[in-house]
Amino acid sequence: MAAGQNQRNRKNDPMLTKTGKPRLGPLNLDQLNKLLEASNKPKQKDKIRREISGRAKVVAVH
Repeated sequence: MAAGQNQRNRKNDPMLTKTGKPRLGPLNLDQLNKLLEASNKPKQKDKIRREISGRAKVVAVH
């Protein structure tokens, strides 16, 4: 089980999930835009764009 060994050796980072994916919840819009620019993966970019668009709607309502 290589996955278990890999997870045992990784350092804890509160901004990453157990599998290494970024947590978008605690980030503000500026940080999300910066993360979007730095990202190389299309799937990750789509996730960040969805989070940004969802936040924009919430801000507009208030």
